[in-house]
Amino acid sequence: MLSLHQLRCFLATYEHGSLTAAAEELGYAQPSVSEQVRSLERSLGTILFRRVGRGVVPTTVADTFRPYAERTIAAAEEARLAVAAISALETGTIRFGMFGTSRLYLGSALIADVLERHPGVRVEMIGQNSADVLADLRRGRVEVAMIALPVAPEGLTVRPIARDELVYLSRDPERVRKPVTARQLGAASLVLPETTWRNVDSTRLMLTQMVQKAGLELRTRIEVEDVETAVEIVELGLADSVLPRGAVDQLLPRLASEIGFVSLRPKMYDTVAVVHRSDAILSPAAQLVIDLATKRIQSISEPV
Repeated sequence: MLSLHQLRCFLATYEHGSLTAAAEELGYAQPSVSEQVRSLERSLGTILFRRVGRGVVPTTVADTFRPYAERTIAAAEEARLAVAAISALETGTIRFGMFGTSRLYLGSALIADVLERHPGVRVEMIGQNSADVLADLRRGRVEVAMIALPVAPEGLTVRPIARDELVYLSRDPERVRKPVTARQLGAASLVLPETTWRNVDSTRLMLTQMVQKAGLELRTRIEVEDVETAVEIVELGLADSVLPRGAVDQLLPRLASEIGFVSLRPKMYDTVAVVHRSDAILSPAAQLVIDLATKRIQSISEPV
């Protein structure tokens, strides 16, 4: 039966043309290497080397056998690395970038999915807005991230996976009886979240362009950071808002049962994508989170 030890001794001897040099490279005694080569020859039923002076010369059989031995050693090393990676996954840290709104309907559920499969890992969910998450990704702080498009793709692999409709929220039933147009949106008294990132937030930029096409400006009466506060302000009747449907479905039942919502006209969507650096070889941990996040968000949003 062939062994990896025999193959390593064979390859070292083949490369150096000397049993002594092979033994020095491998850190073994020369008689041990010689015995491994002879054992391999017995297993194969053929001669691999002929002695010439103080060295050895490979036979034609050895020339034919060498690439197979190299591939076998390489496959064994790949298997070792794969097992090591999975072992690290069982006890290591999974770090994943996620924009703020998605945490409302994906964050805790995604963490639960990960821990169900790998209860020994530590999980870090990083990010507030897609712009911040993207910066962390480019700096290497996170290996993979879920963000809202659009995004500058330079050096990145971007894979859209789902889209989440933007809806207009109001406590006034009259304002949500039919879809809200760009002109109505431009005239509305609004509260919008993500105020720190208002100049780069993808949702804010889409709404601004929509209103500008109607010859108006998107104006806010109230600016806040988090979506929960925006929903509470709408519940108080102080302003209306535009938010992703996924977040609305999660927040309204527990924060604002009196709020109604309706589509925009034309309908608008946040497109969610999985992003990583193009030159990155994704770890098993990163691939696990990609698979779980994609499956979960496509179950609650429209798949792309």
